[in-house]
Amino acid sequence: MLWDPLDYCPRETRSTSRDARRTVGLAVFCQTVHWLSFAAIPLLLPLIREDLQIGFAEAGMISVAGALSYMLGQVPSGYLADRCGPKRLVFVGLLGWSLLSVSFGLIHVFWLALVNQFFAGFFRALLFVPGITLLASWFPLERRATAMSLVLVGGAVGSVLLSLAGPVLAQAYGWRPTFIAFASIGIGAAVLFGAYAKDRPQAALPRAVSLASIVGIVRQPVMWVCCGLQFVRFAVVMGFGFWLPSFLVAERGMSVQVAGLVMAMSAALSAPSNTIGAYLSDRLKNPPVVIGGALGFLACASMLLPWTRTLPQVLAVVGLFSVFVGAYFGPLFLVPVEVLGPRVAGTASGIANLFANIGGLISVAALGVIKDQAGSFAWGFVGVGSVCLIGVVLAVALGRIRMRTLIAPAGMAKAV
Repeated sequence: MLWDPLDYCPRETRSTSRDARRTVGLAVFCQTVHWLSFAAIPLLLPLIREDLQIGFAEAGMISVAGALSYMLGQVPSGYLADRCGPKRLVFVGLLGWSLLSVSFGLIHVFWLALVNQFFAGFFRALLFVPGITLLASWFPLERRATAMSLVLVGGAVGSVLLSLAGPVLAQAYGWRPTFIAFASIGIGAAVLFGAYAKDRPQAALPRAVSLASIVGIVRQPVMWVCCGLQFVRFAVVMGFGFWLPSFLVAERGMSVQVAGLVMAMSAALSAPSNTIGAYLSDRLKNPPVVIGGALGFLACASMLLPWTRTLPQVLAVVGLFSVFVGAYFGPLFLVPVEVLGPRVAGTASGIANLFANIGGLISVAALGVIKDQAGSFAWGFVGVGSVCLIGVVLAVALGRIRMRTLIAPAGMAKAV
């Protein structure tokens, strides 16, 4: 059994085990469905830009608008997950995101697209940290890196489905009906999740996370380094992933359909890497090694991409990137929980992911401006690779701080 349904319950019951399997399955399914509409924006961006008659910098601002509100929602969503339970937040998040995504497919004016994505970002924030908190709660502590990686597994499955079906449907029916159809699936998934998913039962209600606890979390050196690594993580994910379809279409002359196949390959490779990286971290009991190693390979891939010319070269570099891009997701989110304790898992993850989204916001905006000003994405991808190298240095620092904290007298770090 991958998770023990009785970390909080005094006796194992069949119903609890069924609840665990059903909730984990539905949570991963919701991440898959959410990704159908979220990843559709960068994949179909060449068509969206043409329809709205906007440039690359303006297209980047659509992502920035959503990333800004998503960033602002990280700490509140984590705090609410710790206080109120994550299940209802995931339900509200997916339902709100999906409804706003349906309306995005009806928008014909650039500024309305910005407003739509800004409000949608708040709902998406309710999906991420509460989602990983819900998944992790059903697993024992020693398997929680694996549990957290399931969020990306769901996203990768959604990305594969989108990349294969999205361009074909967009060519036949246009990007708007395609986008609305994917978003509508999310509404049904939210209703299903709300009806059948459950929060983990607990023998006693957890002590509420206070504002003083949040201050204590922020003061921990391990959080400073984790926040820096989260900045790097999402700057790399968004800088490379958001602009890759546009790079393939605008600079390598590929059609949207071929770019979709490349993205499908990327997602298919990243899905097992998420779980394998988390499994290695759990087995080695050394998350910083997995984090630093993955970032080293990502630096190579990001810097090589601008020099690719043929399709095999593009596939090789994108494949290298995809194998490692999710490998350190679970280990990175595990470290604060490992050091500070599971009681503040949602709050700590929210704080860390706040910095992740600052990195993603800056990265997407910067690459769009670089493309418009320089006429090429080359320097942007080189910059992404440089950020990865900074992440390698931070991973080394994290290993030392984590080791010092874990061997400190019991309770020092967890007394937040």
